[in-house]
Amino acid sequence: MHLIDMNDKQLARLIDHTLLKPQALRQDINSLCQQALEFEFCTVCINPRWVSYAADLVHGSCVGVASVVGFPLGADSTKIKAAQTKEAIFDGAGEIDMVADLSAIIDQDQAYLQRQFHAVLKACRSVRPAVPLKVIIESAALTDTQIQFACQVAQAAGVDYIKTSTGFHPAGGASLEHVQLIKQEAPRCRIKAAGGIGNADQALAFIQAGAHRIGTSAGVAIIQEFRTSRADSVSNTQA
Repeated sequence: MHLIDMNDKQLARLIDHTLLKPQALRQDINSLCQQALEFEFCTVCINPRWVSYAADLVHGSCVGVASVVGFPLGADSTKIKAAQTKEAIFDGAGEIDMVADLSAIIDQDQAYLQRQFHAVLKACRSVRPAVPLKVIIESAALTDTQIQFACQVAQAAGVDYIKTSTGFHPAGGASLEHVQLIKQEAPRCRIKAAGGIGNADQALAFIQAGAHRIGTSAGVAIIQEFRTSRADSVSNTQA
């Protein structure tokens, strides 16, 4: 689909409506889910603490629940990450966003990274339908060589998505250049751009660069801005 032909509903279906702040309360999750239902976002992306609650709120709708594993540092052991994945899926998560082990990426420890990806993938594939796995590589904290390495291992393991960032690392979030590099190095994986995407122009630029999903806490503002922009464009055309 060309971006010029995209409407607000189609854009919303590319957004994971995200709330991962550790201080989020029940009313915040409720508000997030109600917004997701209203705008028909693809998923709500939340901490494991809230998965079962959110799954009940969005049950029967087009909105899914995504949860995070090893978040935000990625330093949990493989056994812990696999157990977190199983618990989140049991509670109602239909997608898993797992933070990769950054030390393994930086040290280019292929064997360790492969074992971790395979263990978490096994948990995701143990149910039907299988649960997509997004691997967060924290691209802003890596060199291009390290990104290439992470992408090659992730693609070989068979992960579904490579995700740029947690949005919590001091190095920063997503960049267009890194999305393009991921697309080049792991063409069989989908890409989720996340971290610092706060307006419609940014979201569209990342989609144009190759992102298949956008992770953002600004989903409502993005869709509202997109609608206004399209309405202004139609008015200018008719004038």
